[in-house]
Amino acid sequence: MRKILWLSCLSYLVIGIAHIIGGSILEQLVTHYNVTYASGGQWIMNQFLGFLVGVLLGPTLSSRLGKRFTIVVAMGALTLAEALYSMLLPWDWMLIVAPLAGFGFGMIESVVGALIIELYKDSKATAMSKLETFFGLGALIIPLAAAFLIRNHIWEWSFPILTAISGITLLLWLCLSFGKNIDDKLAQPTKAERKEAGVTLKYTSRAIPFLIISMAFFFLYVGIEMSFSNYLPSILIERTPLSESSAAGMLSLFWGFMVIGRMFCGILADRYGYIRYLVISMCGAVIAFIGVALFEGTTAILIMTAISGLSFSGIFGIGLVYVNSCISGMTERTTSLLVACGGIGGALFPKLTGFVMDHYFVSAALSLIACFVAVMLVCMVAMMLVGRNRDLQQVTNT
Repeated sequence: MRKILWLSCLSYLVIGIAHIIGGSILEQLVTHYNVTYASGGQWIMNQFLGFLVGVLLGPTLSSRLGKRFTIVVAMGALTLAEALYSMLLPWDWMLIVAPLAGFGFGMIESVVGALIIELYKDSKATAMSKLETFFGLGALIIPLAAAFLIRNHIWEWSFPILTAISGITLLLWLCLSFGKNIDDKLAQPTKAERKEAGVTLKYTSRAIPFLIISMAFFFLYVGIEMSFSNYLPSILIERTPLSESSAAGMLSLFWGFMVIGRMFCGILADRYGYIRYLVISMCGAVIAFIGVALFEGTTAILIMTAISGLSFSGIFGIGLVYVNSCISGMTERTTSLLVACGGIGGALFPKLTGFVMDHYFVSAALSLIACFVAVMLVCMVAMMLVGRNRDLQQVTNT
């Protein structure tokens, strides 16, 4: 169990890097290719359209081909895409390759996340918080590495570094054994198991409203997180006297506090309850993002950025566990739907943010993000009222 958890953590480290690498060097890519922020947003959007396809196909492929093979296919797609990025192809080709990268890290996120929730039934929050911690570490490491590479005028090496790490992880999924019981769960299912998996379970009428609100919540969360993290260096360059390399490095401030929060979010959620943890985190996020939008000084903006990272740290992982605890027996499908909705948000919001930054002021983009965070809080309260701590699937499936 411990071996597969750590390999899953490494996989989340890889997809954390893959999610954030674009934002870390977006300013350099925009300059290198002489394109607008909106075009940069289109590149990010293309990745998340591929992410959406990967997330939605994940449950189907894993039920037919086995979880290990599905993860290998996804990691292979990500490795290939990053290798092609490394060649700095013409911009149109970069846009074409982008969905392949998104397909890879989207499928990895949904399949590995659902696998860990299924394996760690008695400590789901703690296990998911470890995965999310490593996702945050990946997102923390790459801006620091990018800042170093930018300072030394070799930012192009960002993609080859990710290609190497992804390739090593791919080999580990191919070669490692996790013990007979887990290997059997990861293997291609038998005909009888495929037939059993083909029986369609349905959400109860009580679960559907809760699920819809949860989907809206995850749509907003990932969209906001990806918009803010991808454009944070550009925002800092516009609103503060920081240099390009320093602004790219400051992205690690956001993800650094994300990592700190994720180290403790599982323990806090298990001790005080999922609902209480999520509501307090959302209140902190609303205050922080409003502060980023309103404050002008460099120090104040950086402090609010740190608080926003801390507040956002456990929302995805603990939110995923909370929703699955209210809708039992549907882990793989529910996880896929929620991550897919996040992918849609991640595809649309950076494009919208890039458009606002191109046509209006940076402050307008920040105000828009703050408004969406407030809507997230409303969704969280609605989830609390509808779901509470009960199993909405207790009514027999038909």
